[in-house]
Amino acid sequence: MEIILKEDIIGLGYKNDIVNVKSGYGRNYLIPQGKGVIASPMAKKILAENLKQQAHKLAALKADAEKKAESLSGVALCIAAKVSATGQLYGSVGANQVAEELKKLGKEVDRKIITMKDAKTVGDFVALVHFHKEVTVEIPVKVVAEGAPVEEKKAEAPVAEAEAPVVEEAAPVEE
Repeated sequence: MEIILKEDIIGLGYKNDIVNVKSGYGRNYLIPQGKGVIASPMAKKILAENLKQQAHKLAALKADAEKKAESLSGVALCIAAKVSATGQLYGSVGANQVAEELKKLGKEVDRKIITMKDAKTVGDFVALVHFHKEVTVEIPVKVVAEGAPVEEKKAEAPVAEAEAPVVEEAAPVEE
């Protein structure tokens, strides 16, 4: 079933896109909620005419989205979470936590436009922020244990360990 979307739906499409969905999803959710209409030939003609008239507005929206994207370029997040002894998180880190961390940095981003696979372990992840259908920003997210200074010391430790084997190799030779 072809549907013309009336608003952005993450994972499906953006406003004014024509998408193919299962009939039940279109009939029972998209159309009653006002999120889409059936893509009849007449509706497609109306959509084409509306897009011609709104071309300059769409260009302005894209330019605004690019400005927002530039403000987030170079931003990397470090989120502290409670961790078990095995490295598993109690809960998970997702789009909500990413939005909160961005808010702390003074960047207002709606959590609904952020997509991220829930982080359930300590490590590096990527969050995608969809400002416009053609403008997407990748934000690196590092999930660490709640003792963040301890993690920073651990990051320095591998450098010391890399130097340590040289010293250890020299020690047995001297003995």
